[in-house]
Amino acid sequence: MAEEENVEIEPIPDEDEPTNYKPPPEKTLEEMVNKDTEDESLRKYKETLLGNSVAGAVVVDPSNPNRVLVRKLVMVPEGQPEMELDLTGDLDKLKDSSFTIKEGISYRIRIDFHVQREIVTGLKYVQRTFRKGLLVDKMTHMVGSYAPKDEIQSYITPMEDAPSGLIARGHYTVKSLFTDDDGNEHLKWEWSFNIKKDWN
Repeated sequence: MAEEENVEIEPIPDEDEPTNYKPPPEKTLEEMVNKDTEDESLRKYKETLLGNSVAGAVVVDPSNPNRVLVRKLVMVPEGQPEMELDLTGDLDKLKDSSFTIKEGISYRIRIDFHVQREIVTGLKYVQRTFRKGLLVDKMTHMVGSYAPKDEIQSYITPMEDAPSGLIARGHYTVKSLFTDDDGNEHLKWEWSFNIKKDWN
């Protein structure tokens, strides 16, 4: 029987990459709707893009002043049932319950959220993964810009492969952040998962 390859997981520096990108000045939904009103084709395009936002600002939760309401994180492993975290309750409890995934599987992560009141630009999902206190993986996904809608909107990450091998198995903690180009932190939460040899 062949021995399993033990691959050492090296920690990576916890640094944000420098960038020269400067976000455009923030504009309200009303400013966007009222700009270039003489251009009929542009007006129709905005109506298609913004839907009922053109008629008036969509407010999903009047008690919440935030523009982005993050609802859930869903792990979507290939060929397996989805596993989800409810992000609308007590976020501290998420650290106590862990996903279990099989080593080497391919998976995506989906974030479900509402946008209300104003358009948000340059949404980003940042995820840092730790093992025994060391940062072992960091990813930043550009989610995009979204208009307010009554419906849930979603972002799905590209396919990722879980690490495999004896060294890779174990408990991981994750710090997730949903932010934007202006540095607004829409939601920050911690969760965890275990990598095992098999699903059971």
